[in-house]
Amino acid sequence: MRESVLEVPGARLRHVIRGEGPLLLLVAGGHHGVDANEPLARHLADRYTVLTYDRRGLSGSTTDSPATTLATHADDVSRLLSALTPEPALLYGTSLGALISLELTVRHPEQVATVIAHEPPVTQLLPDPGRTLALGQLLTVEETFRAEGPAPAMRRFAVSMDIDPNDCEPDLPPRTPGPDHLRNAEVLLTHDIPSIRNHVLDVAALKHSPARVVPAASENSGHIWPHTCATMLAGELGAPLEILPGGHNGYVFRPRGTAERIHAVLGSQGGGRPRG
Repeated sequence: MRESVLEVPGARLRHVIRGEGPLLLLVAGGHHGVDANEPLARHLADRYTVLTYDRRGLSGSTTDSPATTLATHADDVSRLLSALTPEPALLYGTSLGALISLELTVRHPEQVATVIAHEPPVTQLLPDPGRTLALGQLLTVEETFRAEGPAPAMRRFAVSMDIDPNDCEPDLPPRTPGPDHLRNAEVLLTHDIPSIRNHVLDVAALKHSPARVVPAASENSGHIWPHTCATMLAGELGAPLEILPGGHNGYVFRPRGTAERIHAVLGSQGGGRPRG
C-alpha cells in the first residue's frame, strides 16, 4: 500500500494505491474517503490496482479553496488519474461519489473506460412529487446543520437515506467515527449537499460517451429516492440496472459482496453499454 499527496489547484489530495491489475478508482459518497473505502479496497486489491482518495477538504486532503461545484471535484479526479495512468480507468462511485464520477465522464470521457454509478443523486431525473421530496430532504438537512450543528444534521441525513448499520456482513468489524468525522461532515453540509441540489448532469453527453456507463442500485434501497435516480438513469441510457448488496451504504457495510458484484460487472460487457 502506497500513500501520497498530489498538489492540484487550490488543494492537496491524499490518495492511497494498493494491489495489482487494471486501475480501479473508488469514489466514496457522503463525508467518506480513504478510510471508509478501505474494506472494499482490500477485497478488490487481489484483482485491481485500487485507488482511493479523500475529496478536497476531507481528512488528509487539505484545501485553500473548497469545492462549490461538482465540476471541481471531477477535475480533481481527472488530475489524480492523469498523474497515475495514461490509460482510461475503471471507476466505482457511490451516491455523491457516483455523481462526481459521472461528471468526470462528461468532462473527461477519454479518462474513463467503465464507470459503475451506484445510486447517484441525479435529482433532475426524478418526476414530481419525488423530485420536490428529494430536494426538500436535502434542504432540511442543511437547515438542521445551520440551526443545530453537524451531528444532528448527519443523523437526519442518515434517516432520510435509511442507513442501517445492522444490514452488514457478519464478520465486519464495528465502525467507530474517526477524529475527522464532524469536520468532514461540515464540508459535506456546507458545500457538497448544496452542490448536489444545484447540479445538472449532461445526460445527453453520457449517452454518446465512449465510456461504458453502468447504473447501479442496492437490493434493500428501493424505497429511497437515490435508488429511483439510478433506475431513471438506466432508462435514459438504455442500460440494465445492476443490483448491489445491502442498502445505500452497502459499500461500507457489505464490502465483500460489493467487491464481488463490482468484479462481475467489470468482467461482463453485458453489464452496461460497450465502448464505442
